[in-house]
Amino acid sequence: MSPGAPAALAAARSIRPHLPAMSASSPVPEFSLRRIAVPAFGPSLLFGLGEGAVLPVIPLLARDLGASVPTAAFVVALISIGSLLNNIPASLITTRWGERWAIVAAGIWSGLGMALCILTSHLGLFAAGCFMVGMSQAVYNLARQSYMTEAVPLAFRARALSTLGGVMRIGMFCGPFLGAAAVHAFGLTAAFGIGIAAVLGAAAVGARVPDLEPPALPPGQSRHASVTIVSTLRDHRRVFFTLGVGVVLVSAVRASRQVVIPLWADHLMLAPALASLVYGLAGGIDMLVFYPAGQVMDRKGRRWVVVPSMLIMGAGMLLMPLTAGLGTLLLVSLAIGFGNGIGSGMIMTLGADNAPRHGRAHFLGVWRLMSDIGSSCGPALLSFLAGSLSLATGIAAIGLIAFAAAGSLAYWIPGARGARPG
Repeated sequence: MSPGAPAALAAARSIRPHLPAMSASSPVPEFSLRRIAVPAFGPSLLFGLGEGAVLPVIPLLARDLGASVPTAAFVVALISIGSLLNNIPASLITTRWGERWAIVAAGIWSGLGMALCILTSHLGLFAAGCFMVGMSQAVYNLARQSYMTEAVPLAFRARALSTLGGVMRIGMFCGPFLGAAAVHAFGLTAAFGIGIAAVLGAAAVGARVPDLEPPALPPGQSRHASVTIVSTLRDHRRVFFTLGVGVVLVSAVRASRQVVIPLWADHLMLAPALASLVYGLAGGIDMLVFYPAGQVMDRKGRRWVVVPSMLIMGAGMLLMPLTAGLGTLLLVSLAIGFGNGIGSGMIMTLGADNAPRHGRAHFLGVWRLMSDIGSSCGPALLSFLAGSLSLATGIAAIGLIAFAAAGSLAYWIPGARGARPG
């Protein structure tokens, strides 16, 4: 632990008086992310494995059920649509049941959706199962973020949330390999068997997560005073219209990067195997840098990572249309992967920094909704510009959006550390 950590922990204790471990009368605990690794990060790894295992086979199974190519693509998109439309309901579920049982419910609901995909021979029911997986994704993502925001001291918040995002990416990276092995041995539906086992395992691990104490109420506010989505939008509208807009831009850039690399590789007429290799290497460097980036955010401030992440990705996007072969494409793709990797968990961290302690789930529900809107609009804008102008123009536009995101977040992230209590 660094020399400044005890002082940081003392500061965290002073702003979190309702947590027994942080009470003023008790000694400051020696907090370690390793001690909470299994209950905190285990469900994320398993959720990532489950979703990563099934995503590659969903369009193939949809085609087997009679879907056209556009329809199969829409069935895959139903996962993202299900997440987008259920961020607000997810906040209500988390508020009503608490973070622990929301995580459990998300795992069970995802398992039921995957089971429906296996058992049905009707395309509509298969699509409904995919939508259920997206619904569970919204509930789980919100519950895990809300839990970590409350359970981890402020001095360790960015490292915890960066690790949370990084572990999920590791699961998503490894899941397709497990699914491929199962498909090779038993057929397409076996990938869903891997997925069901993983998400139910996430629910089982999540059931062991300790409950949190209810947050302390602001002075003069009754426990019976209701916090609603409408009141949350009203009370925090300035944050949503400033930092929230920046988060929309960040999400648009990060979602577009998943499409940019394979599309430009195809434009350069690289073999599919080489395109996959470039994409995989960019994803690999993405997974290597999430924890150091979290350390920098905790020790130096959020701007030190958030702004460089967008500047690097923006520069990579602008350079992408200038590449002319495998070598230059690989270098630019690795830079984009590095920029995205150091930004792991930054959206969750910014949301946690600005969320109120009372009504946190409602705030994070709106925050995640804004993030998902950006994730949906980025690839759509790229598609529109590529179709109406050119692919190079679309990629360059995404690069400019990344610079706009860097500028807006540099201006609106508050304070030297970029975090405020509670």
